[in-house]
Amino acid sequence: MDVRELKDQVCAEIDRRAGQLIGVSHDIHAHPEENFEEHHAHDLLTTVLEEAGLDTTRAAYGLETAFDARRGEGGPTVAVMLEYDALPGLGHACGHNIIAAAGLGAGLAAATVAERLGGSLRVLGTPAEEGGGGKVLMTAAGALDGVDAALMVHPADHDLRQMTTIAIQRLRVAYAGEAAHAAAFPWNGRNALDAAVLGYNAVAALRQHIRPDERIHGVFTDGGDKPNIVPAHAAMLWYVRSGTLERLQPLKSRVLDALRSGAMATGCDVTHEWLEPAYAELRSNTRLEDLYAANSAHLGRLLLDPEEGLQVCGSTDMGNVSQEVPSIHPMIAVAPEGVSIHTPEFAHFAAGPEGDAAVLDGAKAMAMTIVDLWARPGILTEDGPASRDDGPR
Repeated sequence: MDVRELKDQVCAEIDRRAGQLIGVSHDIHAHPEENFEEHHAHDLLTTVLEEAGLDTTRAAYGLETAFDARRGEGGPTVAVMLEYDALPGLGHACGHNIIAAAGLGAGLAAATVAERLGGSLRVLGTPAEEGGGGKVLMTAAGALDGVDAALMVHPADHDLRQMTTIAIQRLRVAYAGEAAHAAAFPWNGRNALDAAVLGYNAVAALRQHIRPDERIHGVFTDGGDKPNIVPAHAAMLWYVRSGTLERLQPLKSRVLDALRSGAMATGCDVTHEWLEPAYAELRSNTRLEDLYAANSAHLGRLLLDPEEGLQVCGSTDMGNVSQEVPSIHPMIAVAPEGVSIHTPEFAHFAAGPEGDAAVLDGAKAMAMTIVDLWARPGILTEDGPASRDDGPR
């Protein structure tokens, strides 16, 4: 079995479909859809998979905008994860249109060699990465049953071996006070906005005394109704992050204590809700990462190790997947150095020539990695180098 020949074959298939894949990326980019509302992207991607002959289940695992497409039987089962949700107000400033199109290309190309290599392919459409935890919900419903490896690629401003990921849980906090005329009878009021502001400032002080891999950030979602009415209600949404799910727990308690202090100081009541699901830290599989890195290098993209000043720090529900099966989450450059994800500038590059190149290169690197996994079924556990592709198997 000539692995190099098979890799050339999957790359040629991606080149053959280049116009289609870039068109899919641009179409999703032009129709941004938020958590669990990705109907346009879901229908677009599943239509392409169905037309290519993959056995495709729409609205899979109890989620209207999830899907599961399959090809092949036996051998290692490899899942390619597609994301396609957008950010409120910023559209595809995280480049999920590229994730979707690159994953689609990898899946379509790998499908052409699945039977020859005796491998099993899964192309999983995973909605609501930006807070809804689609992968977590799908995993609970059995989406990873029988999967031996999972891979995806994420846009950034560098080609990196992995994203620097930390665990996260979202927190919704509401303050209840008592309304009064703010000029005539302010002493009759209890200011819920003041309670929220004091709680916010208490968290700001807490930030000085947390670990380097921890993050806390929040926004006000309700600040009252009118300046001459003492606000009887206020609310905030917080993201609390730590290096691991285990270390996240004590930080959650500290954040809550800080937020409650605002209510105590103003005589208001406070309620909170920890929003599920929490996202776990990513456990990147080194051998799988090495395979992808070697294939990326073959395309001229040398992957760097994340380090101080050269990393993308964030959280993803791919972390939960990585706790269940060997996984990778490499970053692929689509924007100039210093252009951060989650900015309007990054959204521009996600539909530009750099984004288009990332669609094709990401698809090829993943497809070649799938070939490696099928050609050497024990590669994730065997001893010795993981990246050989220089001869028949």
